[in-house]
Amino acid sequence: MQLHELKSPKGARRPKKRVGRGVSSGHGKTSTRGQKGQWARSTVRPGFEGGQTPLFRRLPKRGFSNAPFKKVYAIVNVEDLAQFEAGTVVTPELLLERRIIRELEDGVKVLGHGDLGVKLTVRAHAFSASAKEKIEAAGGTAEVI
Repeated sequence: MQLHELKSPKGARRPKKRVGRGVSSGHGKTSTRGQKGQWARSTVRPGFEGGQTPLFRRLPKRGFSNAPFKKVYAIVNVEDLAQFEAGTVVTPELLLERRIIRELEDGVKVLGHGDLGVKLTVRAHAFSASAKEKIEAAGGTAEVI
């Protein structure tokens, strides 16, 4: 048997029900919707419960969204900075140029994963406490832009 010879078993695929195609089709005239009424006229919006207060209005609202004001930082770990030569001033522009970060986002945040054995001056928008500690332990400085 070849791939192009495969067929669905008999009865697995049913033809689409075509409504409103004349009285003799069995699904004509009212198109299986019955006589009159709201459902016959296709005017029921999602969530409508026949005039009863809908579920989404009965439930209390909870939470808070800070989405419009959220800051998204490009993340750099201390181990990523180890590739620079000693005495280098590491800036967001240099990180972009070296493809350590792909996009600047709302700024650069340096996190403390890994080790740093090189003395660097790192300029970024934010630092974690452990990253600042590791940079200063290696003899460098962490400057907030």
